[in-house]
Amino acid sequence: MKILVTDLDGTLLGGDRADRRRLRAALDRHPEVAVVFATGRGLSSVREVLRDPLVPRPRWIIADVGASVIDGADLAPVEALQRRLRSGWPGARRVRAALRRLPGLAYQHGVVQSGRCSFHLRPEHLTHEITDAVQALGCGWLYSADRYFDVLPPGASKGNALAALAAEQHWPMDSVLVAGDSRNDLSLFGLGAHGVIVGNAEPALREAVPEDDTVHRPDRPGAAGILTVLQNLGWVERDYPLVIGYHRPPVHWSPDGWRPPASPNGILPTLSALLGANPQALWATAAVLEPDVPPAQLERHDTGLPLSFVPLSPAQWAGYFHRACKETLWPVLMSQPGRLRFDPDAWGHYREVNARFAEHISARAAPGATVWLHDYNLWLVPGLLRPARPDLRVGLFHHTPFPPPDLFAALPTAAEIRASLACLDWAGFHTETFAEHFRQALAGAPGMPRVGVHPLGIDRDAIAALARARRPRADPPNGPLVLSVERLDYAKAPVQKVEAIAALLARRPQLRGRLRFRLVCPPPEAGITSHEATRQLLERRIAEVNHAWARDGWQPIEYLPRGLPFTEVIDHYLAADVFWVTSLQDGMNLTAKEYIAAQHAAGRSGVLVLSRHAGAAAALGSAALLTDPHSPADLADTLHRALTLTPEERRARLERLADLLGHHHPAHWAADITTAIREADRPARHRRHDHPHQDETTMLVTTLR
Repeated sequence: MKILVTDLDGTLLGGDRADRRRLRAALDRHPEVAVVFATGRGLSSVREVLRDPLVPRPRWIIADVGASVIDGADLAPVEALQRRLRSGWPGARRVRAALRRLPGLAYQHGVVQSGRCSFHLRPEHLTHEITDAVQALGCGWLYSADRYFDVLPPGASKGNALAALAAEQHWPMDSVLVAGDSRNDLSLFGLGAHGVIVGNAEPALREAVPEDDTVHRPDRPGAAGILTVLQNLGWVERDYPLVIGYHRPPVHWSPDGWRPPASPNGILPTLSALLGANPQALWATAAVLEPDVPPAQLERHDTGLPLSFVPLSPAQWAGYFHRACKETLWPVLMSQPGRLRFDPDAWGHYREVNARFAEHISARAAPGATVWLHDYNLWLVPGLLRPARPDLRVGLFHHTPFPPPDLFAALPTAAEIRASLACLDWAGFHTETFAEHFRQALAGAPGMPRVGVHPLGIDRDAIAALARARRPRADPPNGPLVLSVERLDYAKAPVQKVEAIAALLARRPQLRGRLRFRLVCPPPEAGITSHEATRQLLERRIAEVNHAWARDGWQPIEYLPRGLPFTEVIDHYLAADVFWVTSLQDGMNLTAKEYIAAQHAAGRSGVLVLSRHAGAAAALGSAALLTDPHSPADLADTLHRALTLTPEERRARLERLADLLGHHHPAHWAADITTAIREADRPARHRRHDHPHQDETTMLVTTLR
């Protein structure tokens, strides 16, 4: 057990609300650190302080400058200790009578006092006549802040009260940290405990406490100074100059334990690589806990990553993700407003989860930290963080498209989202088109965020190494293979693909018995209504098309509704003559890039058919065959063109695609973005002051590079 013994005014209550909130949150996360107030206030005044939600609940209270000891559990006096501390006290009436005629002393009327008498006194009026009169009463005295003169029982002081309480509770002094800011805290520092003199302390206290390795003197005031020392001692979790906020963790819980994602590409493995070797960064993420899974299970992920979980119940997750994210926001992002379904209760869950994330990040981000949020799932976090932590640099990268302003306005909560996004320092996108949509949606908002375009790449070397190491699949050589690898989602247009295959077979008899379309389509998370409807329609149409065209052991569509190990995905990439991406909207589409890298590394000549609405088309469109999934005829015609390209044209196109793909590693992409957030110009309404942790973030980004 550890004990924090802290003065109130100027110490625990010192500093700004953001620092006090961080300290309160750190103590809440570490209940093994007991809090003891050591204050000049009386109990009635302490009761008022306890109404402040930023004040931690004390286990014990040393009040009245050490004349009172109170049990924090029931706010009852600890009578035995109190009697010892007040031994020899002549009583307030006698003290006031003896000092009444001395010049300069003004009794503090309106301040409830017990076991002490407190006066106001200017420094020039502190005379031997006054101190001699106090000693003649058999009392002690304290003078602090050039204003307060306290007359106390001869054995009463904060230090004596703490020593008595520690002896009774058997606290070793090396498990105690005392904190103060004024001369009346001096007695706490002579007991052999760890000490913290906060940055805003009186010079008189600084000068009176000898230099010692156990006494810490942080520059930061009040609560921030206390938190700094608690972190340096290792009593509480330290805070972080870089905090990532992403609702998806890099591992998921299964009956067999924690499992990582299959692909080395995408945002999850990218963030894992970013944070894995960087102790100055933290990943705040959600964890959905079934009633029978203890919270302690969260600490057993064994990833080596600095994960900090926001625990959610299945009901919270269903309202937040299944309904608010996927039925309200997702249709608009995918430019499918007709699919939008708004449920006020689900939006309440969305607000609640965003508030949980904002609180979680605020409590763990260092002063001046860089906060990197991800995607529409956390759209309300910037607006919640800004008033609570104006010192933070907050950026949000959109991995999805950002809709045109008229579609964005179709959201029932557009104004609420817009107000929050305007609190960002930086917003990032895969393409300039999506960035321009964002600017238009926020036009007229106060303090437009800085906007950046950073298309995410892949770990091309890793893909190439896998491709060269794999043996070719023993697929039948008698016809072309068209491949799609995508999660089940109406936005990927899987049903439109099946219809295009049916149309192509009807119009091109030479493809019957030869063309094979392989759809690797892992199921979505259970509970998303629109995806379940898509799955049912897709499987029905696959069965109908296969039944209509099957012959002699051949059928046109091979459907793999499951996730595959990434090595098997590489095998499929290598076997495919055409890779078919037909997204209605898509932020990027990394599978297209993976296909190019695998085919090129293995010396193949596959063709990429790419939706013109995918973010990848901005970079790859000049060498891919672009298709429009909103046009059934174009889907079929473009696929047929891909199947009929000459070998020379196939090779030429793949070479151009490989050149366009480049070698920008995801780790460099992540470092570029953290730098952009940290260096973003900020509107004057956001600025507070600079912090030393900004230099730590600079060092972290340098390390990432």
